[in-house]
Amino acid sequence: MSENDFSPSLIFRQNMLTQKLPGSGIDCIAINAGPMLTYLTGLSFHLMERPVVLLLPAGRPPAIILPELETAKLKGLPGGFQAFAYGEDPSTWPAVFREAVQFTGLEGGVVGVEPSRLRFLELSYLQAAAPQARFVSAEESLAALRMCKDAQEVSAMRRAVQIAQQALQATLPAIRPGLTERQIASELVIQLYRAGSDPELPFGPIVAGGPNSANPHASPSDRPLQAGDLLVIDWGASYNGYISDLTRTFAIGNVQPEYAHIAALVKEANQAGREAAKPGFPAETVDQAARGVIDRAGYGKYFTHRTGHGIGMESHEAPYIRQGNTLLLQPGMAFTVEPGIYLPERGGVRIEDNLVITPTGAECLSDLPRELLSIGS
Repeated sequence: MSENDFSPSLIFRQNMLTQKLPGSGIDCIAINAGPMLTYLTGLSFHLMERPVVLLLPAGRPPAIILPELETAKLKGLPGGFQAFAYGEDPSTWPAVFREAVQFTGLEGGVVGVEPSRLRFLELSYLQAAAPQARFVSAEESLAALRMCKDAQEVSAMRRAVQIAQQALQATLPAIRPGLTERQIASELVIQLYRAGSDPELPFGPIVAGGPNSANPHASPSDRPLQAGDLLVIDWGASYNGYISDLTRTFAIGNVQPEYAHIAALVKEANQAGREAAKPGFPAETVDQAARGVIDRAGYGKYFTHRTGHGIGMESHEAPYIRQGNTLLLQPGMAFTVEPGIYLPERGGVRIEDNLVITPTGAECLSDLPRELLSIGS
């Protein structure tokens, strides 16, 4: 989605949100810079020392508070969308916030926010401008708005997967014993950009070899690869603001039999999870299917995280594929299936694919081989 693209779909998204507010007891939504603001307006702003806040009230025109230097981005805003710009003197900012609050009528209302996104900086200005307002979490309403992707969003995610897969395939020939995790991650980032990823990657690649591969969220280190290592690579690309998030595990030369065994189990668990992803079934069904394979093989205690998480504009969003999540899967929901087995201080295996629920099942956007391939020998 490009800036200044105030297409009917963006107006539709704003209306979908504000029409639901009265039923949830919320009078206005306050969103700061981030994916949700982009989703609702097509505008992109960096989090910085200058606050940016979108105010979407029920039954009244929306407003956006932003620095004067960012106002060029507002060209093409639809009628009734009011901008409140401020200069470089922070002493003038509270007055601008008060003007925006008065325009949207939220002085004594209930204001919904993103609890994992709204910073103290923006919240303090809003509270000072509307001291009688009550601020509450709007996480459920906001998550529901973005959970089911439309065809344009799925197309962008599909392209993000293609870019990521192309980048990894270009990186693999360079991997060999003696190369460090950090060197491999650097090469992978270069290849992601060459393949067409947006400049802002969804996350820094995880490249973890040997005992580091037993840490699901390891950071690339200066440890050199050694023959017999397992090598976990978790990476992703961005395209038009939508992301991919994939993982594959490799063998550096020949590995011990147990490593090959757990790799085969994780591959089976990944397949079971993908096959269980169907519309009308609870999200936990996917987790149960993947986890069951690993539990029955006696490695359950080494599968230490949920089976997956939603993806879209962020690398972690709803729906979450975990035990206890009874949310029914619906067409357009996109998420990862990423079972793993992690043997402490020895090695680990994870295989991660990206899925989108369809009216009849699920489309797997990723298709790289899932077998434990031997490389670098």
